[in-house]
Amino acid sequence: MDRAFLLDFLRNLAANNHKVWMDENRAFYHQARAIYTALVQEVLVGLQEFEPDLRALTPADVMFRINKNDRSQRDPEPYKRRMGAGMKRGGRHAPWAGYFLAVQPEGHTWTGAGIWKPDTASLTRIRQEIHYSGSEFRALREDPALQRYFPAGLQGERLQRPPRGYDQQTPDLEWLLLKEFRVSQTFSDSEVLRPDFAARVVTSLRTTQPLVRFLNQAISNEQ
Repeated sequence: MDRAFLLDFLRNLAANNHKVWMDENRAFYHQARAIYTALVQEVLVGLQEFEPDLRALTPADVMFRINKNDRSQRDPEPYKRRMGAGMKRGGRHAPWAGYFLAVQPEGHTWTGAGIWKPDTASLTRIRQEIHYSGSEFRALREDPALQRYFPAGLQGERLQRPPRGYDQQTPDLEWLLLKEFRVSQTFSDSEVLRPDFAARVVTSLRTTQPLVRFLNQAISNEQ
């Protein structure tokens, strides 16, 4: 796979992010997307070896469109500067926790796991599970293998005050304040070009499976 071509295309897109340029370079876009699709396929096959929830999925089920669907009036760019995939039960738009891979030049390529912006009901269930199973959550969060690949730890947008039903004395309040639950790591362009890049992504994401399973078990409670 010529990932150098993929990175070059995305660099050029970032510098020429408008429809006229994309229309003129549509053939190069399809070539770049094919390269990214092959990368996603390689990662997905690796994840399917240990994650049963993903075994029915194909790259078409998990890859996001490059078009922006939620542009604000202040955003003049119609296209994302990256190619991304959300590898989770039910595909990219399903409401479950899962695994993610985005390729973007200049060291912005990243992989990670967890859940971004869960709906209110799912967020409530996740907080309840953390509250009821604090020791289990603490153990998976502090797992040395996870910390090796994701040293920044669990992150996400957070509340300024305790959520309804909790107070300042609630155990694990630091984590109950989170509104999303995710870990991530970035890669340089030179790392993306390495022949073993897909294998390295799979190896790191394998360490996040306990977190993904914890979150999905929480979401499935009472459903």
